[in-house]
Amino acid sequence: MLVQQFFVKGIAHSSYILAGKENCAVIDPRRDADIYIEAAKALGVKITHILETHLHADFISGHIDLAEATGAKIYAPKSGNCEFEHVGLSEGDSFEIEDMNIRVLETPGHTPEHISYVVSDTSRGPDPVALFCGDTLFVGDVGRPDLFPGKAEELASRLYDSLYSKLLSLPDSCEVYPAHGAGSLCGRSMGAKRSTTIGYERKYNYALQIPDREKFVETLTTDMPPAPDHFSRCSNVNREGPAKLGTLPPIRGIPPAEFFGLAGRNDTLVLDTRCFEGFGGEHVPGSYSIDLGGNFGTFAGWLLPPEQKVLLVSDSETNAREAVVWLHRVGLDNVLGYLEGGTFAWVTSGLPTAHVPQLSIPEFHARSREAEPLLILDVRAPSEYESFHIEYALNIPVPELRTRYSELDPKGDIVLICNTGHRSSMGCSILKQHGFTRVYNSAGGMTGYNVAGYGPECPMCSLSWAGKSGRKET
Repeated sequence: MLVQQFFVKGIAHSSYILAGKENCAVIDPRRDADIYIEAAKALGVKITHILETHLHADFISGHIDLAEATGAKIYAPKSGNCEFEHVGLSEGDSFEIEDMNIRVLETPGHTPEHISYVVSDTSRGPDPVALFCGDTLFVGDVGRPDLFPGKAEELASRLYDSLYSKLLSLPDSCEVYPAHGAGSLCGRSMGAKRSTTIGYERKYNYALQIPDREKFVETLTTDMPPAPDHFSRCSNVNREGPAKLGTLPPIRGIPPAEFFGLAGRNDTLVLDTRCFEGFGGEHVPGSYSIDLGGNFGTFAGWLLPPEQKVLLVSDSETNAREAVVWLHRVGLDNVLGYLEGGTFAWVTSGLPTAHVPQLSIPEFHARSREAEPLLILDVRAPSEYESFHIEYALNIPVPELRTRYSELDPKGDIVLICNTGHRSSMGCSILKQHGFTRVYNSAGGMTGYNVAGYGPECPMCSLSWAGKSGRKET
C-alpha cells in the first residue's frame, strides 16, 4: 500500500493516489487530471477507481476527465444525487483494491452528502491504517458547516456526530489525509502540516476538545470567515459533471485592435494577471487586477461574474495559460484569449490606458498625516483588521467593494491597503470600474507599514507607544 499526495497551492487542495502493486485509486482529483495519469505510469500501476468524498465547493473536480482518460469507475456519495455515471456509496459499503479494504462512513457536516474512506491494509492486519476524510477533519481544524444558507446549525450538529461518533472511534495510529490544508477557506484555522493521525487530532484539535454538542455548534457557526462566491457554484457543477477540458476552445493571442473591440462588449471582462505594480503603471481601462502571483484562483472565483467572457492581460503566453488553468479550476471556463504582445503592444497601438498611483509606505504615511488626509480604506478580512489596523481606517473587505463602493465618495482621495498590495490593487480596479478617479494603492501594505516602524511590533509595544504619543494606531 502506497499513498502519494498532490498539493495545489492557493486553494490548498490535497488529492491522493492510493496504490497497490498493480492498481490504484485517485481520491478527490483536481480538474487538470493529467498529473495522476503521469504519476500512475511512474508507479507502474493502473488507475481503476476515482473516489470523491463530497461535492467540492471550492474547486471543480477532475473526475469526469480522469474517468474518460482511464476508464476507471467514479465512486461518489449516493446522497449527492450525481448526474453522471458513478457508483453511489452509503454508510457501511465497502470494496477492495488488491489487499486494501476500503470502508465507507457517511460523515456529513461540511456538506450534507459527505463521506469518508477508511482503509485497512489486510496484508498486514485488519486495523484501519488510513482515513481519507475530505473536508470533515483537517490538521488542527474541522470542515466549516456554514456553506448552505439556513442549515449551518443543522450541519454543525451532524458534523459533531461525524467526528465524535465515527472518526474518533478509529485507532489513534490511523493516518488522516484531508482534502485541504493551511490557506483553504473550507475551514477556519488549519495547520500547515498536510497529514496527521487520529491520536494527534484527538489530543490537539480545538474542535475535538468541545464535547458539549451545543457549545460545539455555537463555536462552529460563529465568526467564520466569509465564503467566496464560487463556493455556491462549484458543488452543483461537480454534481452535474463539469465540462471536459478537451471540449473547451483553446485560448489564442488576440491582436490589440481586436482585443479593444471585444473589451468594449457588455458580456466581456478584462482580467489583468500581472503584478500590482505593473497594473498600476498602465492597464486596459475597466480591467480587474488579480495578480497571478497572489491567491489568484480563490479571488478570480470570488470576484469575477461567472456569466461573462474573459479576456486576459498577462506578461507572457506562459502566464496566460497558467491563468487559464486556475480559472478552469474554479469553474470559469469561458476564456476567449490573451492580449497578444501584452501592454507594450497595446500602448504602441495608440490605445488608451488607465493608471493607479502606487504610494510607497513612507509616502502613504506622510500623506495620511496631512491636514486633509486621504481616506484610508483597509480591504482585508475583518479578522485581520481587528488584529491591527491604522487609526481611522475604514474596513471594507475587497469582495464587498463590488456593492459597497456606493458608501464612498467617488471624487475623494482614497488609498487602499491590505497586507502587501495584492488585494488593495484588486480593490482599486473595482473602484475605478465604478468611476472613482482619485484612487491610490499602498504598495507594501501593512507588512511594509510595520517593517517601516509605523506600526507596533507587539500589543505591549502598542500600548506603551500609544501612551507616549497620545495617538494610538490599532
